[in-house]
Amino acid sequence: MAINRVPVLKRCRSLGLDPIYLGIDKKSNRQSSRAGKKMSEYGIQLREKQKAKFIYGVLEKPFRNYYKKAEKMQGMTGENLMILLESRLDNVVFRLGLARTRKEARQIVDHKHVLVNGKCVNIPSYLIKAGDVIEIREKSKDSQRYKDILEATNGRISPEWLDADKENLKGSVKALPTREVIDVPVDEMLIVELYSK
Repeated sequence: MAINRVPVLKRCRSLGLDPIYLGIDKKSNRQSSRAGKKMSEYGIQLREKQKAKFIYGVLEKPFRNYYKKAEKMQGMTGENLMILLESRLDNVVFRLGLARTRKEARQIVDHKHVLVNGKCVNIPSYLIKAGDVIEIREKSKDSQRYKDILEATNGRISPEWLDADKENLKGSVKALPTREVIDVPVDEMLIVELYSK
């Protein structure tokens, strides 16, 4: 399995991204070495794509597959792409406040701690649907890890398309998200322009 080992703050700096979108409270005081330099049109489009891939922890091939799927769906391709990325299981676990970061959410799903509608699902890219109930399995609920996570994510507000029950470590999907409620700083139109060349 391919793993991106670039330090998170360094990557955030190069993409001009605030680490808070990844669930990380640290700040970097250094400036990017490219700060202030003019970028080409292609460079700007590529940076938006890299930003989306980095935020959601998706590599190139799966990202391209999401794009192809988004093209076939009804509506705007860019918006469909963001909705597909947002409805990944690892992202929903993160949004419900059951993990501090998306990377941790991915690990929790990988280690078979998550149930979707009562069934164990260990595929981080599993796409959730409206009405799905996501919860941490009974065996894991008492572990110290989840007490620490709840303490860390206590102030985080779940988006309106999710119904979180943090006390019982579960949540449900009211409806699929729309682009308006996805608070990720990515201009999806630039990604569409990049792929349509």
